[in-house]
Amino acid sequence: MSKLSIVGIGPGDIDNMTIRADNALKNCDIIIGYNVYVELVKKRYPEKEFITTPMTREAERCSIAIEKAKEGASVALICSGDSGIYGMAALVYEIRGSSVEPEIDVIPGLTAACSGGALIGAPLTHDFSVISLSDRLTAWETIEKRLRCAAEADMSIVLYNPASKGRPEHLKRACDILLETLPGTRPCAIARNIGRQGESRSYMTLSELRDVDADMFCTVFIGNSMTVMIGGNMVTPRGYRNV
Repeated sequence: MSKLSIVGIGPGDIDNMTIRADNALKNCDIIIGYNVYVELVKKRYPEKEFITTPMTREAERCSIAIEKAKEGASVALICSGDSGIYGMAALVYEIRGSSVEPEIDVIPGLTAACSGGALIGAPLTHDFSVISLSDRLTAWETIEKRLRCAAEADMSIVLYNPASKGRPEHLKRACDILLETLPGTRPCAIARNIGRQGESRSYMTLSELRDVDADMFCTVFIGNSMTVMIGGNMVTPRGYRNV
């Protein structure tokens, strides 16, 4: 049976790619993905055939991957981070529908909440919520509701896609919503260019986060009521020492 692997490549560097993901890319015939992600892996797998589509062409990308697999090629459709967390896995299943071909193999990867969290300390040791601020596929009213619910539940919060050229005010708007419930002194951090050239981390309060210049290469972390700074790292204790 034909096979399509949907591969989470993590942040894009080999050190943060799983062995299973690396093996899938080594053993496939064709690597398909968003052009930015394909550029991250081209040098490691130069003998492969590469097919790219730009942003907003996700359905086309998945359809090409399915068709190439049906034709008999071993295909890897790559996603930044994890293949199922804001990745292409669900869309591939939707497009394939009730068909059993090609066989789908979802290969997980290191999502930015994990890799970015490790960069800034240990901010997600307790319950947390991951919310994308991109309203391209989700209504902003829904995003607002999720932000308020996460804040009221006292969860640590990870924000993906905090701002872009087309929506430069989204992070500020999100902070204003969170500040309705959370104190301005709440510890926050930004992990930038995780696992790539220019990787950096920075720390600030929620009030300060409101005016930070962020982009699509940033992942934002907002602590819960237990989160503290320890030795220059953002840490959310779970309470082990109190047991």
